[in-house]
This record gives sequence, C-alpha cells and structure tokens, in this order.
Amino acid sequence: MNVFIVGVGLIGGSFAKDIKRLRPECKIYGVDTNAAHLSEALSLGFIDEEASYADLALADMVIVSIPVDVMIKELPKILDAINDNCVVFDGGSTKSLICKTLDAHPKRRNYLAAHPIAGTEHSGPSAAIENLYAGKTNIICEVEKTAFKLQERALELFQEIGMRIRYMNPDAHDKHIAYVSHLSHISSFMLGKTVIDKEKNERDIFDMAGSGFESTVRLAKSSPAMWTPIFEQNKENVVETLTEYIQNLQEFKQLLEKGDYTGIFNEMNDTNKIKEILNGIPLNKK
Repeated sequence: MNVFIVGVGLIGGSFAKDIKRLRPECKIYGVDTNAAHLSEALSLGFIDEEASYADLALADMVIVSIPVDVMIKELPKILDAINDNCVVFDGGSTKSLICKTLDAHPKRRNYLAAHPIAGTEHSGPSAAIENLYAGKTNIICEVEKTAFKLQERALELFQEIGMRIRYMNPDAHDKHIAYVSHLSHISSFMLGKTVIDKEKNERDIFDMAGSGFESTVRLAKSSPAMWTPIFEQNKENVVETLTEYIQNLQEFKQLLEKGDYTGIFNEMNDTNKIKEILNGIPLNKK
C-alpha cells in the first residue's frame, strides 16, 4: 500500500510511525511545503520518499494533517489528484466547514472526515510519537458519505492502531470539541499571558511556579499557526463556551469577595465529579 502523508508534523508523522511499525511493507511518501520538515522526516525514517501532488495518483491512502484553514483550500486539490480507489482522511480539529466545503466534490466518496483526539503541545516532525493514538478516540463524521470499501480501509488501520471510534455529525462535533479541547487551549494561553504580564514586574514568579502551573499552562506552548484558524472556523461555539466559562469565573470571584468559603467549597466539591467523567463513569442525574 502506498500511503501519502500531507503535513509531516506531529499528527501525520505519528500516523506514519505507527504504519511503519504495523505494516512495514507499506511505502510512505511525505508531502509538505516546508522542505526542512521533509528532510527531517526522511532522516527520522518515518517517510521513505519526498513527493508532491503530481504523485498522488499512486496513493492508496492519503492522511492530511495541516492547519484547518489550509485544509479547506488543499483538500479539494488532493481529491482532484487521487485515483478512484484511494481513501483520504484528515486530522482536523474542526469538521463542519471542511465537510460543507467538500460536500459537492465529485470525489466526496473518497473522503473520510476524521478527528483523532490526540496530540501534544509540540509540533514538527521531531514531535511525532509512536503509539500516540493507542487507546485514543477518533471521531468520524458523515461516514455514510464515504464509499464503504474505502471507509473500511481507514477503519481497519484505526483498529490496528488501537483507536476507539465515535460517530458524530460535524456540527455536534464542533460544539462538543469547543468545550473539551478549544476552551482548554484558550484557558492555557490566557493563564500564560497573565503570568507573563505579571512577571515583567515580579521576576521571581517563575521560580515559584510548581507542577500545577506547569501542567495547566502546558497547552500554551501549542502552535498559534495551527490554533488561530481552529478558533476562526469554530468561532460561534468557542464564543459560547467562553461566555459560560467567564460567567463561572465571575461567580467564583464574587464568592471570594463575599467571603463565602462554604460556597467555594461546594463549587469545588461539585466539580470534583469531573474525575468520574474522565474515568468513563456516567454522572448520576439528580
């Protein structure tokens, strides 16, 4: 099988590493506008050869892992270039606009809208990790619009890698992911900004930063080039989540100003139920 990775960074590179391990007979081609990234991917050994769109007719599978604003422009070109028996899937963190953009494409049946919920704050080929996706959820949207034999090819790979599959419509995906991913990145960026602004006057602040700060602000190291287009494409849902988050922060501030420490305890105690959600235990409804 000929596999083409369009975007040889963390997401695409991690898929390439898993394919190399699980299916050593596959030949993996790398496509990227950054020549240095292609050279690095070759030296790291997770692609076998550099390629371009002109070579896509050879592809059995194309994995697209580029920023979502670029994806909107490039996915139609990629579908134009592939053969009829090739499956294309992406790793974009938004799905609604991408699916709408491709809805009328003559090769829509060749495209599987996917979002593997996995990653780190790092980027580039050196960030690629084997087993990044093992045990992680992969959200598939509009699966009925992908030819059955082609979706099977991608789903077999996901199963081999060890991913859990969830099916969802694109609008629901974008709404839910705004809460569990996009909001957490904004929170991390703004926490980092708050501390950096304060550090200008208090040079010792980072000396006192503990593991709690480090884990909370970790996502602020993520690529702005990747995340700005995500916020743009999912603006409506992100604004809604931010409004609710800001309201909760204001209410916490008001409890503190009033000295209502019982109220603060109760808020935190109720929120401790997040442990049950993260452990996969449904909350008991009142």
